[in-house]
Amino acid sequence: MRPPSGTAHGLRAVVLSLALIAASLVAGCGESLDVANELLVTDVATGWFDNGILPDGRNKLVPQVSFKLKNSAQNRISVVTVMGVFRVLEDVEELGSSTVKAISIEGLPVGDSTQPIVMRAGLGYAGMEPRLDMLENRAFVDVEVKLFAKHRSSPWLPIGEGEYPIDRQLLVEIEQ
Repeated sequence: MRPPSGTAHGLRAVVLSLALIAASLVAGCGESLDVANELLVTDVATGWFDNGILPDGRNKLVPQVSFKLKNSAQNRISVVTVMGVFRVLEDVEELGSSTVKAISIEGLPVGDSTQPIVMRAGLGYAGMEPRLDMLENRAFVDVEVKLFAKHRSSPWLPIGEGEYPIDRQLLVEIEQ
């Protein structure tokens, strides 16, 4: 049995109205941003963070990167998440990753930069020797970090200059 033609026409009108409302809401959320070209990675600093002493008495060092993002787009940028993936050089094995909300819903005005963004891997090196000696140990293997970003629900895209080598320098957290 088929509904009366007036009901089918009314149902189509409701569906069309809902589709138009959904399209306007999506349009109001802003276009997808080309994070690879419109966000500049600046002030990059890398090193090995002193992550303290493990319960067994060994010192632990983990790779760290800090950087800022600069808005080089034509408009304010909002809702950007950044991920850093830490890997041993020439190895597919990941030492860890870190994900942070880099730019909030309030947005980053054109030409402005974020505060420094700091990311650390969960894994690193542990040893009984002094921290600076750990960096000079012949068994110590260098690490790099690759940065990715995504705007809202867009896919992850690489940002910056590709991989950043982690410098063999000791970093400590300064209390403020």
